[in-house]
Amino acid sequence: MKTLKTMLGICLLFITLGVTAQNAKDREIMQDANKAKELIVDRDAGFEKLFNTAAGYAIFPNVGKGGLIIGGASGNGVLYENGMPVGMASVTEVSVGLQAGGQAVTEVIFFETEAALATFKQGNFEFAAGLSAVAITEGVSRNANYSDGVLVYTMPKAGLMANVSVGGQKFTYTGF
Repeated sequence: MKTLKTMLGICLLFITLGVTAQNAKDREIMQDANKAKELIVDRDAGFEKLFNTAAGYAIFPNVGKGGLIIGGASGNGVLYENGMPVGMASVTEVSVGLQAGGQAVTEVIFFETEAALATFKQGNFEFAAGLSAVAITEGVSRNANYSDGVLVYTMPKAGLMANVSVGGQKFTYTGF
């Protein structure tokens, strides 16, 4: 009986891993996203409320940006619904303007409503050039204001980039 319980537990573990992460790369991204979330909440405890009250959120733990007049960015992340991972996402960005350098950032997108989350999950979500991200600093969560059901935060990780440009971000989503 004990052997049967052990085998069932092991099978359940493998099934859970298979459902929640498609491969080793996805598992690594999920681990990085969880660490990023912890760091964000440590920097500003008010983010805990945003994570708990949003219909969903996407965490892109490692977005690389770079440019010299023409710039770009890309990264992979995890989409969460009701606090549980439901799929993987990617972001790409193209921009033009006065910019030079490179940096790595963490980007978090909060979805205020089920409708905003559903739009993202359709797989071709885009941010227009006018939507800007707010830098994560202590106390910034107190003034959180959604724009069309979406709120974007970024947290610089490394690098230096001077940037006055126009561009947009495009996201893709693949559910588990």
